[in-house]
Amino acid sequence: MKARNIIALILIIISLICLYPGLTQPILSIKVGAKLPLVGNITLHESIQSILDTIKTLHQNNNTLVAFLILFFSVIVPVIKAILLLVVLFFKNLKQRMSIHKFVYIIGKWSMADVFVVGVFLAFLATKSNESIEAHIHSGFYYFLAYCLISLLAIQIMQVEESK
Repeated sequence: MKARNIIALILIIISLICLYPGLTQPILSIKVGAKLPLVGNITLHESIQSILDTIKTLHQNNNTLVAFLILFFSVIVPVIKAILLLVVLFFKNLKQRMSIHKFVYIIGKWSMADVFVVGVFLAFLATKSNESIEAHIHSGFYYFLAYCLISLLAIQIMQVEESK
């Protein structure tokens, strides 16, 4: 195995290690409150959820399509992408390796996981502009962000063609 592919293998493993806490640890907490003249500050709503918690909550609240899209693009696609990259590394047939790598490269660029990370970050920034809303990004966000960046790097450095 070429040095680039060994590095890619290590990066794939690290990305999968980051993916698990990225899905299970809290990513964002939101606290909505109000300041009332006689009562003071009161909390109207408070939530802290991971990606998997969010999927479950959306499904329970009959937002099945949104829950499925987040599940598909944040859980299923990343796992399939990692499995396919491992197949590329260990498969012997060059033509099939190149086809699978090209497919993973294409879905890697259009993966909604990266869009999800940006969306969470924008939601965080948007809530920061309102006094009655507090938002905090948690470790799950950073793990998921690390997964996105490391898996994209693994795809970029992987070498599929035969050495000359």
